[in-house]
Amino acid sequence: MPFASLGLMPELVRALSDRGYAQPTPVQSRVIPEILAGRDILAGSQTGTGKTAGFTLPLLQRLQAQQNPSRAPRAVVLVPTRELAAQVADSIKSYGKYLQLRTITIFGGVSINPQIDALRRGVDILVATPGRLLDHAQQGNVDLRSVEILVLDEADRMLDMGFIADIRRVIKLLPQQRQNLLFSATYSDDIRRLAQGLLKQPVEIEVARRNAAIETVEQGAYMIQKDRKRALLSHLIRQGDWNQVLVFTRTKHGANRLTKQLQDDGIEAAAIHGNKSQSARTKALADFKGFNIRALVATEVAARGLDIKELPHVVNYELPNVPEDYVHRIGRTGRAGATGVALSLVAPDETGLLKDIERVIGKRVSQLPIPQISEPPAGRSVAPREPQEYKPHQDPRRQQQRERQPRSNSNTAYPSDSNRQGFDGGNQNARRGRPQNGNSAHRQESQRSASFGRGAGNSQNRQPQSQGHSRPGQRGGRGQWRSGNQGRR
Repeated sequence: MPFASLGLMPELVRALSDRGYAQPTPVQSRVIPEILAGRDILAGSQTGTGKTAGFTLPLLQRLQAQQNPSRAPRAVVLVPTRELAAQVADSIKSYGKYLQLRTITIFGGVSINPQIDALRRGVDILVATPGRLLDHAQQGNVDLRSVEILVLDEADRMLDMGFIADIRRVIKLLPQQRQNLLFSATYSDDIRRLAQGLLKQPVEIEVARRNAAIETVEQGAYMIQKDRKRALLSHLIRQGDWNQVLVFTRTKHGANRLTKQLQDDGIEAAAIHGNKSQSARTKALADFKGFNIRALVATEVAARGLDIKELPHVVNYELPNVPEDYVHRIGRTGRAGATGVALSLVAPDETGLLKDIERVIGKRVSQLPIPQISEPPAGRSVAPREPQEYKPHQDPRRQQQRERQPRSNSNTAYPSDSNRQGFDGGNQNARRGRPQNGNSAHRQESQRSASFGRGAGNSQNRQPQSQGHSRPGQRGGRGQWRSGNQGRR
């Protein structure tokens, strides 16, 4: 059944043809006619089955049919992560390239000013994360009273990330009369409870069993000690000649550490997680898609929203604590009918997590024999040199100066000399080589000459001043204690 038979306008069919899409997926075949009819939707579908296009195509057609000169958004798509926001916005722009509709993306982690400028110029479709959208609404940058369609994409993930309160605050800013579309890769009971308060007589669509993994993904697990995981992963990438592999870790620190270890093994790798700046995350993803790096090490933040065409391999370096997250991780491969391989490295303390995953997906994950692990070639590190922080006390010039000028046993910061006995005994004038007797006028003149460098007094009786700078609370060159900036000229 071609896309045209679903009632889509020629401009959308043409855009689909440009991307090489001729036949709709099962979820698209069911949701597109319902959305075009104006009904609310509660849809659950496996990740990678085309649900983004399922709501994007009819949304574009409905907005195009009702042109509005207002600059306020007429459709809002809420997503949990920056990466998913960028992916959805790219899909909307690609499918709607022959339509006169404006789409912008707003999310946190970047400057808010360009987003304010874009909102002022006007927008039809707004793709946003809940927190940043509320920031704009509170500042008066966006008016949501003209919204006709609300889409919640990856709704279960937004609930997991604690966005339910923000979602409800956004809903209060919307008009009562609107169309609501709720899409999720998993179909949990929490989603049903959210739908009860949001949707009005929704059409429920579930094209696959709840939390089922994609059948085109070949799954396997290696039972291995934790300290051998890195060596096995490096071996699999090198011996299998993998050009692209998405590796999931449980923590941000673990992602950084594994990235450095892979680089030390001569494997081009980059990390992507919540602590990375948006520019760094965008660059890492672009390098991965452009085959500039072989391994992209990610935390759960990247499990949703990464759409990499024909990604061949996904590796669970550490199993997720939530079994449903396993479905999203391996769903990055085997998308749109393609095949893929998802491997898990399971330590002894993770066997319980593996059993929970098997219970959720309804099938056993086959255990694979551990191969003979080969060591990586020596001297092939591709790790970039980290910029070293400049520390003045490590300046080699200071070290050389200290070696040339050994310190005395006293607490002073000045080098000792043959005429200086320290500060704890003897007459100061005698230590400075000055006569102990004499009138006070001569002593005062000698002190002034030493201070200002004038030639009064007997120059042979004066010792040269120290080359170092006086420090607060230390003995000055005139035999007096200096404090702060006293005595400086």
